[in-house]
Amino acid sequence: MSSELPQPVAAAQSSGRVPDFFIVGHHKSGTTAMYEMLKDHPQIYMPEMKEPEFFGRDLARRQQALPGAGAQKRTFAGTRPHTYEEYLSLFADAEPRQRAGEASPSYLGSLTAATQISEVQPAARIIAILREPASFLRSLHLQMVRNRVQSERDLGRAIASEGLADQDGRVQRYTDRVRYVEQLRRYHHLFGAEQVLVLIYDDFRADNEATVRTVLRFLDVEVEVPIKAVDANPTVAARSRVLDEWTHSLRAGRGPLARGMKATVKALTPPRLRRNAVRTIVYGGAPPLDEALMLDLRRRYKPEVVALSEYLKRDLVKLWGYDSIG
Repeated sequence: MSSELPQPVAAAQSSGRVPDFFIVGHHKSGTTAMYEMLKDHPQIYMPEMKEPEFFGRDLARRQQALPGAGAQKRTFAGTRPHTYEEYLSLFADAEPRQRAGEASPSYLGSLTAATQISEVQPAARIIAILREPASFLRSLHLQMVRNRVQSERDLGRAIASEGLADQDGRVQRYTDRVRYVEQLRRYHHLFGAEQVLVLIYDDFRADNEATVRTVLRFLDVEVEVPIKAVDANPTVAARSRVLDEWTHSLRAGRGPLARGMKATVKALTPPRLRRNAVRTIVYGGAPPLDEALMLDLRRRYKPEVVALSEYLKRDLVKLWGYDSIG
């Protein structure tokens, strides 16, 4: 295998179930909802750990911290795998009749993930979801602030200071995330058009069910199954910094009191109910748009939208409202 692979993969000659498909990103573009909806399909197996983030370690090195997990090594369910054996063990319970898959939104922005995936699973089917650049970056920034991997709460200042280390030594990048055509080309070059499905976030938001059925056809599994719409991981902001800090301390389990409260709440309430309660009490809707900043971002990324429209042969310039931007 290529030396570009993570060392544990390059060195291992492991046997085990390798995923059949990968939801490669982007963050804040419906990947969590897609994961939740596909996970319920009887012919699909997806592990409880939504974001293994095993491939594409270059991105973690370049950014120091990933939006979904901060500087921590934990994710939705447990600790991220460090070795190829640990990674394959996530899919050990998949039945032979099932398509096994995972959803790691950082893979699309990685310079190496596509190559690494192709070397362990050349027949992989790849799913990418793209969102209008300005709204994508705004939503991503709010999530990064909430997850404490971005200390600058003003989006404009955060983008202006990208590439510079903050007071905690973390480096964040925004511009690199909106290189949509470049990112897609990496996967198309290695897998071919027939193995790559590119979705547009607007279509998914407008009709969850129709988009998921498109994915089911792409994965060659039963299409006519009941599908329950999911609105997962919406864009929110803290109602109060005090409540936000308290909630973060509780999640982190700092001190005996916090650990005791965390254990009690966890024992008495199911995970989804806990998440919804915290979201309702601590977090509100997204803050008001900075229209001037959003317009500036759209002007900045219009060339990328034009290029993407030509690449996908779909008029995203009009769909995303860039036709009125000079």
